[in-house]
Amino acid sequence: MTDRVGIGFIGCGNISAAYLKAARGFPLLDVRGVADLNSAAAEARASEFGLTAMSIDAMLADPSIEIIVNLTIPKAHVEVGLRAVAAGKHVHSEKPLGIATAEAKTLVEAAKAKGVRIGAAPDTFFGGAQQTSRKLVDEGAIGTPLGGTAFFMCPGHERWHPNPAFYYLDGGGPMLDMGPYYVTSLVNLLGPVESVAGVATKLRDERLVTSEPLKGTKIPVEVATHVAGTMKFVSGAVVSIAMSFDVPRHRHSPIELYGSDASLLVPDPNHFGGEIMLATASDDWKAVPTEHAYADGNFRVIGVADMADAIRTGRPHRASGDLAFHVLEVMEAFQRSSDEGRHIAMTTRPERPAPLPVGPGIFG
Repeated sequence: MTDRVGIGFIGCGNISAAYLKAARGFPLLDVRGVADLNSAAAEARASEFGLTAMSIDAMLADPSIEIIVNLTIPKAHVEVGLRAVAAGKHVHSEKPLGIATAEAKTLVEAAKAKGVRIGAAPDTFFGGAQQTSRKLVDEGAIGTPLGGTAFFMCPGHERWHPNPAFYYLDGGGPMLDMGPYYVTSLVNLLGPVESVAGVATKLRDERLVTSEPLKGTKIPVEVATHVAGTMKFVSGAVVSIAMSFDVPRHRHSPIELYGSDASLLVPDPNHFGGEIMLATASDDWKAVPTEHAYADGNFRVIGVADMADAIRTGRPHRASGDLAFHVLEVMEAFQRSSDEGRHIAMTTRPERPAPLPVGPGIFG
């Protein structure tokens, strides 16, 4: 087996348990410790998973740790990432890469200057259903891609999250929170985005928390909570998108792609599996079997495993900084388009991530 890669987690909040549980399934990853500004949170997570709790300074100084997995809140992603890069560590961040392209650019430039890799979630596009959908598009199953739709709409995260305030502050909102899954999936399927047009609105100035332990608390809303628009891809495809925390209920599919020969229903990009459906003008919807691995569970650390394997083998990693920066530029453009009343052209053109091979998992 390839030499294991030491990794350390900074940020022991809600999502860290999913990462740490998934890491057990990738022997290439050697989890050396967890850290958090709140030392009690680090101690609790370390105890839960039989790991070592460390201070952030100690983690960054540990030469056995090659990759920092940055699971802090979005507003801290770049700050923590810059500290890790300065310490000579590779960094894989939770989504988004940053809350604005201006600050995220400093991380991209710092990593290039230091000669280390950066990347970011989501890595759900590694999932079996997403990869099989990519294979169908690449093999021409829908013909020439012409258009599509992408929808995530719900009543808001204050219904379930134990501490939901940050979703409604600067750096939050449905586009920066959920948009990464959908935009990343679409770039994986169709290639980079050329331009964006959008409208962003806010239904109310405060939200009532109905989840425990803060039930009954009111939280302020600083960001748009309903964002809709259109993405024109370099390939020529045009996709309508809506991300919302204001919709009681809807019946839209997560992602639909329309081609010259057929239409494709792509499963929820926030998950690794799901049912793929294909239809033509003459034939009704039919299920398409998933051919790829990583469709039957939550593998929410696979992007880190891919980075680790790429470090050892000298190839590009798939959940790359260039991809994450492009996705951030696309998401930011919806608000800019709404504010400025014009289409926003993208300045970045990342390569599509290399597809995963059909068959069993590849990360040891």
